[in-house]
Amino acid sequence: MTKSSTTSARQQRVSQAQNAETILAQAASVEAASNDEIDLHRPDFYINRELSLLAFHRRVLAQAFDDTLPLLERLRFLCIASTNLDEFFEVRVAGLKEQLQFGSVQAGSDNLLPQEILNRISVAAHEFVDEQYRLLNEALLPALEKEGTRFLKRDQWSDEQSTWVKTFFDNELMPILSPIGLDPAHPFPRVLNKSLNFIVSLRGKDAFGRDSGMAVVQAPRALPRFIQFPPELSEKPYDFVFLSSIIHAHVEDCFPGMKVTGCYQFRVTRNSDLFVDEEEVDDLLRALEGELPGRRYGDSVRLEVADNCPDHIINFLLRKFKLDRRELFQVNGPVNLNRLIALPDMVDRPDLKYPSFTSGNPKQLGRNLFATIREGDLLLHHPFQSFIPVVDLVKQAAVDPQVLAIKQTLYRTGPDSVLVDALVDAARAGKEVTVIVELRARFDEEANIRLANRLQEAGAHVVYGVVGYKTHAKMLMIVRREDRKLKRYVHLGTGNYHARTARIYTDYGLLTCNEKIGEDVHKMFMQLTTLGRGAQLEKLLQSPFTLHKGMVERIEREAEHARQGKTAHIMAKVNALTEPMIIRALYRASMAGVKIDLIVRGMCCLRPGIPGVSENIHVRSIVGRFLEHTRSFYFHNDGKPEVYCSSADWMDRNLLKRVEVCFPIEDPASKERVIEQNLKLYLTDNVQAWVLDQEGNYTRAKPAEGETAISAQQTLLQLLSHS
Repeated sequence: MTKSSTTSARQQRVSQAQNAETILAQAASVEAASNDEIDLHRPDFYINRELSLLAFHRRVLAQAFDDTLPLLERLRFLCIASTNLDEFFEVRVAGLKEQLQFGSVQAGSDNLLPQEILNRISVAAHEFVDEQYRLLNEALLPALEKEGTRFLKRDQWSDEQSTWVKTFFDNELMPILSPIGLDPAHPFPRVLNKSLNFIVSLRGKDAFGRDSGMAVVQAPRALPRFIQFPPELSEKPYDFVFLSSIIHAHVEDCFPGMKVTGCYQFRVTRNSDLFVDEEEVDDLLRALEGELPGRRYGDSVRLEVADNCPDHIINFLLRKFKLDRRELFQVNGPVNLNRLIALPDMVDRPDLKYPSFTSGNPKQLGRNLFATIREGDLLLHHPFQSFIPVVDLVKQAAVDPQVLAIKQTLYRTGPDSVLVDALVDAARAGKEVTVIVELRARFDEEANIRLANRLQEAGAHVVYGVVGYKTHAKMLMIVRREDRKLKRYVHLGTGNYHARTARIYTDYGLLTCNEKIGEDVHKMFMQLTTLGRGAQLEKLLQSPFTLHKGMVERIEREAEHARQGKTAHIMAKVNALTEPMIIRALYRASMAGVKIDLIVRGMCCLRPGIPGVSENIHVRSIVGRFLEHTRSFYFHNDGKPEVYCSSADWMDRNLLKRVEVCFPIEDPASKERVIEQNLKLYLTDNVQAWVLDQEGNYTRAKPAEGETAISAQQTLLQLLSHS
């Protein structure tokens, strides 16, 4: 990353912030006229977003501690928590360090400065990591061994296993290892982000008389991080050995004639944000292709080392990566803990995993999806209901002679997407296929570049959205000729067009041929593919133009109803709540007497229960088998309820810096489902819910004595899926 590219990226962010300020100013008229008796900008009314996100990761880790869950699922949660922490450092911590680097002194609503936040993160993250490894070593590994799955250490290998390990090292490892002896001609190597490495201390001289005493061995990324022993050499059904143990056992073979005096794992985490000045590039795809390799070598933000590594070697590594002791994590186990997530798929023990299920389908679903949608809106609730109807709709459109055009946004789809296959088939069949591919979907950039190239080769029109604004809206529109007229069929969703995550994320998808919604979606696609001022939408709310203002106005409407003595109620389910103006609107509504129930999975900067401010606000987080991803909103509206679903969270970026869509649920049966099966059901969950208090702490909900245990996710599995 060059200085000029970093400066350009910062300039772009400043420009985007200015645009956001303009949009906020347009939405601020309600707030300006509120005449608050209490200063709702007080820093103590807000929870820091980074610390709140870290608290969410702790709730995920808590699942791994829950001995009522299947054992392999507990291990999976441990790995997910580890992956979450990796991304937290790659993005959030890296961003804070970047602010310090450029002398930023701007604080958020909580008034905490970057250095103070980093100090608090360091304390919390070290506690987090200590808990991870204590759980692994004291609970999960012993429990796995009792169930016939072991990770054998070097002193546990039999003679036959030792011979097998030596053969594996000689045949599979040694030919691709490139040990680097450190001396003036061999400087410290570039270490890939999150790669497994070993720092080796040596004694003696080599054939050239060199005796630097230090070397680095980088583990091949192509090899798995643990390997199963052959059945004939195993005492248990599943005996494994870590790749790191194999390297430790035979690292001396890499340095003939020298004595290895120490070998220690280490891993460095780097800044993984991409810096592309979209105002200055002619081709965003090519610019990103050029920038992606640099992600592997961004600025260092964290160093993990084996806990037995000597201080002088630790200090040497810290100097090389320009880190201090607060950014050092010494661990008792594999430094790449998240790679254990491969184990559940390798161990055939269904009794140690969640019971399998088959996603259901709506009763009215017919073979001809166009005919089904014409009969009425379809609301799909994934993963309890199948994602296949969405894929089948595109497949049917690809071969239907009456279909003239297909338009779709793609944010994350996965590397082998059957939906993309259908779009390719449609383009090759002569349909007008237009796809807005968001190349900047974090950590999916490479996959999206490949699918963009593939779609273009098939003849589809591929565009990359709007400069400066990620296209996060989930929209599909099919234009079909019927009775000499053109009819639009639309899918709008809260989640990505990704068949795999549709099995593990909870999301809503609306299938409709409502003319007004179809016209709005058409206008949004026109906005994304051409130039011109945004057309007024009748049914949809859209970021960055009308969604933020629309949410604030609806919250204020409930407040006004409460002031008039009417029943007023807001229910909202989002992944995150961080946008200050939304929070202040909710505070004012609470002060007016509105009952507010919030289900916020991750970050929540609002403090519930502040006397005189947020006493009517209740916040809970649901963490369970599926990642809660639906965004849905309910406004009582004086007995004429409004229900919306959205691709957007109540976050600054979603409401002000992205293209998002928020769509009404108007079909009475579908509206009732969102209210009863998504909002009210989750508010009664007393198994997987965590309740947020005024101090920013989460407490796990438990059934009271004599109270029925309710798990929202399990209830929906029973209602909508097939075991």
